[in-house]
Amino acid sequence: MPQKTVLAVNGSPRRKGNTAELLQRILEGAQAAGASTEMVHLYGLDFKGCLSCFSCKRKDRRHGVCAMKDELSPVLERIKEADAVAFGSPIYFMNVSSGFFAFAERLFFSNYLYSAEIPTVFPKKMPSALVYTMNMTKAQYEQFSMDTRLGIMDMAMGQHFRVPPRKLFAFDTYQFSDYAKYESSIFSEPHKASWRRENWPVLLDQAFTLGQELVQWQDAPES
Repeated sequence: MPQKTVLAVNGSPRRKGNTAELLQRILEGAQAAGASTEMVHLYGLDFKGCLSCFSCKRKDRRHGVCAMKDELSPVLERIKEADAVAFGSPIYFMNVSSGFFAFAERLFFSNYLYSAEIPTVFPKKMPSALVYTMNMTKAQYEQFSMDTRLGIMDMAMGQHFRVPPRKLFAFDTYQFSDYAKYESSIFSEPHKASWRRENWPVLLDQAFTLGQELVQWQDAPES
């Protein structure tokens, strides 16, 4: 059996922050299951979001290809070649990061057609994962109906990859190595440190297992 490939996309500006750490752990789980892996840091690339040129919708053009040519272009092609993907973003102002949203525009819109018969031209079914890290607590997440706010990303991934994404949430994250250096009086640093000690190892284990599951996924036969 050929070796599978799992590609992770980090939508955080931080290469060694909470989002990147969980994505890296997913890749380690995938490696343990026999896959080759790659991490892409979006904020290291020079690219823009969709320009609404509609080239990807034209009948006389190849569908599923974004006409923009920049440093994101090869990443979009490698996603098509992968066997599984894991995307991660911090939550900023109750949404994914601007860099991640620009990436999602380019990936999903270029594969989406305004067609009743062909909703997506993404070439295959593929398992995927979404990692969300955020400063808010789980109670605040529910209070502000974040499932509804982020539901468009779930829908887009499920529609295009034709498999519902697995999700991993990290709430109440520890943001700074030294809270005393920053204006942060609305937070309790001892509370956040305690939460991290108790919960972060659990999340890392869950991420590792998630990486294994992405590699072990098999498409159910149609009845």
